[in-house]
Amino acid sequence: MKKYIVEFGLGTDFHGQDVTKAAKKAAKDAISRSCLCGLEDVLGLTDFKRQVFIRATVAVSRPEQVDCEAVAAEFPVGTVKVVPVAGGLRCDGLCIPEFGDCDKSIEAAVAAVEVYVDV
Repeated sequence: MKKYIVEFGLGTDFHGQDVTKAAKKAAKDAISRSCLCGLEDVLGLTDFKRQVFIRATVAVSRPEQVDCEAVAAEFPVGTVKVVPVAGGLRCDGLCIPEFGDCDKSIEAAVAAVEVYVDV
């Protein structure tokens, strides 16, 4: 396996204080800036599920609460491993119970997405 690309993303949950929701948004943010056309055009890959491995490290305030399968489902190709680590940010926000808030904090997550290919 050779590392092909590294991209970073940021995701937040303004209401609900859900670290998984923030991590999913961070993963989506990272992959939304990357077009991996070189996988097919340059490397000649034909089986993106078997030949692509993705490691998504997500930094959140409560890593033990991340639903890794839900975050992995955000990736359209490859075999995905999600690694939650301590980090991210939790800061004061606004509590509006009708929006799902349980307190007045905002959760922010950072994702580092590494794409490896089997060449």
